[in-house]
Amino acid sequence: MTGNARGAVVALLGFALFAAHDALIKSLGGSYAPFQIVFFSVLISFPMASVMLLRDPMVGSLRPVHPRWMALRTAIVVVTAASAFYAFSVLPLATVYAILFATPLLITVLSIPLLGEVVRLRRWVAVFVGLSGVLIVLRPGTEALGLGHAAALIAALGSALASVIVRKIGRAERPVVILLYPMVANVCVMGALLPLHYEPMPLLDLAKMTAVAGLGFIAMLCMLAAYRSGEAVVVAPMQYSQILWAIVYGALFFNEHPDLLTLVGASVVILSGVYIVLRESRADVSATQPVSRTRSRIDTGTYMRVGPLLRLLRRSND
Repeated sequence: MTGNARGAVVALLGFALFAAHDALIKSLGGSYAPFQIVFFSVLISFPMASVMLLRDPMVGSLRPVHPRWMALRTAIVVVTAASAFYAFSVLPLATVYAILFATPLLITVLSIPLLGEVVRLRRWVAVFVGLSGVLIVLRPGTEALGLGHAAALIAALGSALASVIVRKIGRAERPVVILLYPMVANVCVMGALLPLHYEPMPLLDLAKMTAVAGLGFIAMLCMLAAYRSGEAVVVAPMQYSQILWAIVYGALFFNEHPDLLTLVGASVVILSGVYIVLRESRADVSATQPVSRTRSRIDTGTYMRVGPLLRLLRRSND
């Protein structure tokens, strides 16, 4: 098996685990507030994350080189985490994914002012076509839009902005700083909100919460292995396989059956995202490759980003 084939297969496994992770979040969302789910999932993830972070060989403090950018990204990730978890709790899985798949389109747009990326006509067309796919899913004016739809849109925009910020400051910041701050912030902020609406958790739900943390960690390891084996242009589009799992899990566990327009809109968004990744892979098209080099899913701060973690592991092996 070639490196690219191996990377694609491992990525498919990783995204299947991420989809199971999201289905568990949805099952817990019927009983618990999003901030309670985020708090416990990150808290349980900390021991596993610490093992990875201790491999950083660089000597230095945890003080960021770009404190304002880091503070902005951290705040955005906290909002994104709560928004994404709320969207998964109240919307059909396929609908949430269809909206979140707009993240690469938003990264393309945001990379212009923040990274100095030059986006020419073909990628602009892909962005507008992809965003029209989101409108097909939302159907404003014909469907009742609620807080869940707004939360999914906020999560997509927040994830895109957080990803572009990492792309902007990533070379200067220690990977451990980029990885640690959002997790600590999520524990602190969500923990402070717990007294507002805390629900005691029976053992079964605690087990589900542990499974959420474990699935996220194992999926992240799969993504690490995938990007170490294959090229980004091959691995990145595998994220869209999650829509298939969303349809399966939605039908089996939540009695969800996406209608034709949702599937059409999701397909339009997916095709646009794949086109952007393929265009960026050409050396004469993109200077910064903001989408294809964003190696993580939506940035919720509940598990570590793959890009900085890859840099950390490379340094520890040097």
